[in-house]
Amino acid sequence: MLDFIFGRLKPSDFVQEPITAIAGYSMVGALILAIIGLTYFKKWRWLWRTWITTLDPKKIGIMYILVAIVMLLRGLADAVLLRAQQALDNAAGTLLTSNQFQQIFSAHGSIMIFFVAMGIIFGVFNLIIPLQIGARDVAFPFLNSVSFWLFVAGMILINAPLVVGQFSAAGWLAYPPLSELQYSPNSGVDYWIWSLQIAGIGSLLSGINFFVTILKMRAPGMTLMKMPIFVWSALASTGLIMFAFPILTATLGMLSLDRLMGMHFFTTTGGGNPMMYINLIWAWGHPEVYILVLPALGIFSEVVSTFSRKKIFGYTSMVIALLAIAILSFSVWVHHFFTMGTGADVNAFFGIMTMIIAIPTGVKVFNWIFTMYRGRVRFTTPMLWFMGFIVTFTLGGLAGVLMAVPAADFQLNNSLFLVAHFHTMIVGGVLFGAFAGFTYWFPKFTGFTLNERLGRYAFWNWIVGFLLAFVPLYILGFMGATRRLDSYDPSLGWQGLFIVAGIGVAIICVGVFFQLLQIGYSIKKRHENRVGNDPWNGRSLEWSIASPPPEYNYAVIPTVTQRDEFWEQKKKKHGSLIKPAYQDIWLPKNSGLGPIIGGFALLFGIAVIWYMWWLLVIGLIGVIVTVIIRLTSDDTERKLSAAAVAKYELKRGII
Repeated sequence: MLDFIFGRLKPSDFVQEPITAIAGYSMVGALILAIIGLTYFKKWRWLWRTWITTLDPKKIGIMYILVAIVMLLRGLADAVLLRAQQALDNAAGTLLTSNQFQQIFSAHGSIMIFFVAMGIIFGVFNLIIPLQIGARDVAFPFLNSVSFWLFVAGMILINAPLVVGQFSAAGWLAYPPLSELQYSPNSGVDYWIWSLQIAGIGSLLSGINFFVTILKMRAPGMTLMKMPIFVWSALASTGLIMFAFPILTATLGMLSLDRLMGMHFFTTTGGGNPMMYINLIWAWGHPEVYILVLPALGIFSEVVSTFSRKKIFGYTSMVIALLAIAILSFSVWVHHFFTMGTGADVNAFFGIMTMIIAIPTGVKVFNWIFTMYRGRVRFTTPMLWFMGFIVTFTLGGLAGVLMAVPAADFQLNNSLFLVAHFHTMIVGGVLFGAFAGFTYWFPKFTGFTLNERLGRYAFWNWIVGFLLAFVPLYILGFMGATRRLDSYDPSLGWQGLFIVAGIGVAIICVGVFFQLLQIGYSIKKRHENRVGNDPWNGRSLEWSIASPPPEYNYAVIPTVTQRDEFWEQKKKKHGSLIKPAYQDIWLPKNSGLGPIIGGFALLFGIAVIWYMWWLLVIGLIGVIVTVIIRLTSDDTERKLSAAAVAKYELKRGII
């Protein structure tokens, strides 16, 4: 009977090693304190009505970013432990056991890609895309809520091993046979599969939502070639999501069937082929890199244009470059396994394609440089993040071109050179882009600016720390140091470089401290740093409305006649872009069904991980029934009268 109720869950699964236990019970303690605080201050009703059930994309975007920030801190803590183990001593088990090291390594990669980078881009999409295309909402508001709560369910599952069970030690992409049941019999790989599977389905739904939003909900007159570059980057990114994430869903599904039902898709002894898994995971994995990078490139285009006080140079070539990168991203996945016996002809083709994809990226860099040329450049904090990106991304791009040569890759594959290259592209590209966008658009959504001095302190600590943390890894990679290395022979002479890398991570932590201090200090001083409608003199439509934007975004949907519509209207001094001819506005009603679907999906994930089949049935039926209830509901909209809109606009001083 107990086996039926609890599946394979045993009391021993709650016994954790000291470092894991400290992290896990600290997380549980923080959650308990939050529950006590909400109860004491009687905020549950406010939280439910204002945030949990909201369908407002701006609020959903803020929640995405808050979750991503928490996961960034978790991922950073993992990185500190990994580098500390390598830097403090070269003996196995000095700080972490080998098993702990592999678990933390695997969790770090998965969290940073799926729950930091993906969370940030969907947060920015929710906040910015409707405003930039002149829309009041996204195409499918309820689907937007479901996507977020599936993301949250995946986030909970990937952190659950801090309390119960273990995380996967099979790497962040879980190559078989290591991820098969024979070599990973505990719950770790199952946690990995279902946290990514559930969050990945949410990402796919969100990608479809924003792709349709961009194509179908643009303001009158905004043709495709009048869209801001950021919207183009989002269109390319969401197109990649729609093609790439079904591959991930199918791949994880087959790996799960291997483990649950002995299907042997990827087990050699059962007639399967592990190389099929590696092909499939990278057929998703390399487009995933560009799913993350393309929106960051769009953010940098907005920042460079604004702070150079010029139109973006070569708009058409920028659009073509974005689309070229998106298309070519599906033609390079084999460069991830040049050393696995694919043959000279195949290696040559994918090596050439990898070099070719660097061309449209280079086009964008030169376009940004020419945008700055003879412009009135202001080196504000967002612009500093762009300059840091240029340095790090160029360094990482050159390393990538080197690794595109199959002969060189035979030496560098699976080394710390590869780790340094990947981090240079993702941190220097995606994360620096996120920081630039956060600083740039923060006053738009809060009504006050971030402290510039603290922002500069954060930037300089990040850029110095980043170079100290990863340049030594390039050198170590040339010297033969492989990744996933928790101990090494002291006679190799690597200790000094690992210490430098550890110091770099410590300096990055100082940068993160200044970022958190910047946010806290700016909130405290918010009344002294209030902004008008246009603190940065931005060019796109989002700067044409009040800060923070009203619930309905636009009282009157604008008509667009040219690129950089808001900038051109200001130059002509025609006054407000939006004329107050108010009409009734229909907005989606809040819905608690999105978080309920996320909750049932979480139960389903827990059930399949621990073999609780009765709970699996409850979770599956719960999702299906909740979806049916939503589909059969007629009362999903509410009216905001023209008089209410006019009253709100008058109160805000907009009219």
